[in-house]
Amino acid sequence: MQQEIDYAVLGLNIKTKRQSNKLTQEELAEMVGCNPSHISNIENNYTKASLNTLLAIANSLNTSIDSLLLDQYNNQSLALDNEISNAIAGFDIDMKERVLRIIKAL
Repeated sequence: MQQEIDYAVLGLNIKTKRQSNKLTQEELAEMVGCNPSHISNIENNYTKASLNTLLAIANSLNTSIDSLLLDQYNNQSLALDNEISNAIAGFDIDMKERVLRIIKAL
């Protein structure tokens, strides 16, 4: 059975991630190489994002496509694992060890 992408959820996830990165639509559009109105249209479900645009958005937001599709993705655990890995990728070894201790304590 083919599953359809819920572009309203995808747009909301893009908007949430963009805002958490403290980026405006204009800044994201510049990074992606499109018009700010196209980002707005994607976030507000007026247009569908092409796979190329979605990949550029994910890369610009330092996230993965699966995390943007998280609510629709069958393997949410893997998507979360990837998101956690991306979040700590730039940490030095001491910070990674602290994060690991916190995770183990949970």
